[in-house]
Amino acid sequence: MAYRVTLIPGDGIGPEVTEATRRVIDATGVPIDWEVQEAGSDVMEKYGTPLPEQVIDSIRRNKVALKGPITTPIGTGFRSVNVALRKALDFYANLRPAKYYEGVRSKYPGTDLVIVRENTEDLYAGLEFEEGKPETAELIKTLDDLSGVKLRPDSGISIKPISVTGTERIVRFAFEYARANKRRKVSGVTKANIMKFTDGLFMHVAKKVADQYPDIEYQEVLVDNMAMQLVQKPEEYDVLVLPNLYGDILSDLAAGLVGGLGVAPGANIGTEGALFEPVHGSAPKYTGQNKTNPTATLLSGIMMLRHLGEQAAADRAENALAAVIKENKFVTYDLKPDRTGGVGTSEMADAIIERM
Repeated sequence: MAYRVTLIPGDGIGPEVTEATRRVIDATGVPIDWEVQEAGSDVMEKYGTPLPEQVIDSIRRNKVALKGPITTPIGTGFRSVNVALRKALDFYANLRPAKYYEGVRSKYPGTDLVIVRENTEDLYAGLEFEEGKPETAELIKTLDDLSGVKLRPDSGISIKPISVTGTERIVRFAFEYARANKRRKVSGVTKANIMKFTDGLFMHVAKKVADQYPDIEYQEVLVDNMAMQLVQKPEEYDVLVLPNLYGDILSDLAAGLVGGLGVAPGANIGTEGALFEPVHGSAPKYTGQNKTNPTATLLSGIMMLRHLGEQAAADRAENALAAVIKENKFVTYDLKPDRTGGVGTSEMADAIIERM
């Protein structure tokens, strides 16, 4: 019986990279019935929203989705579709591997890290109060009364919630992932020395969970120190588990170690299923040009195959991709040493399929 998977092409370059990925996944022989759903800026006029309810319903029904990048306006317009999906479907774990593939330009060959980022709390919880609003003035007064610290009246405010429940499940996810994938160490990353009641709570709960996994090494690292450590000696780290904001920032840093967002896959996993997507954005200026690197989306699709239990098919696709990147002949321009020449998105997919 075929797996039924929601496919969200997205906008910008999304349709091109998701089509290349779909073709490679189909070529592995794993039977998948793709249920295509529209979302993003291109459907705003049609549905009045970038995230129609039927998209969420489809993911709930199928439990697995592959999604292309979707444009998020900066400072205006609708909030992130990605954040909305995570909230609607309780995708509490954001999984972002950063693995080096021979042939990709990098100063850190051999790097193999996994970022496990809490997805629902912290400063990304959406608890923001705009400067100048009456409710913001009321909150400032309340905070002044409670804390004894006088805030400037022209402040905007974001609230940073971190709970025992949210922390316990993301840290347990990290340890279960480490155990299932034969990883040697988990590092809990916070700024607990300064934010003692939020990051401090995260670290305290993480240590209690870590004690239940004696077969896996655990360490605590402050986030600023971890940023330095990753650019000095990334080989000393393995699985990192972090609150939302730090996880977002350090996952991009980790991607930079192995070649950039063009080779950075991602997954959002939770109680309602799992959604797989590239970390990079929609790059609308390249729409329809057949020149965008499909690697990040394809690696996300390979993660999806592993999630479905199709390990052999995932290995075939990953090995074929690695061979094409190493040969450096049928790759997009950004994977070339001088960033010139290269083949199109679909032609790179053709080369990968030929090697499977």
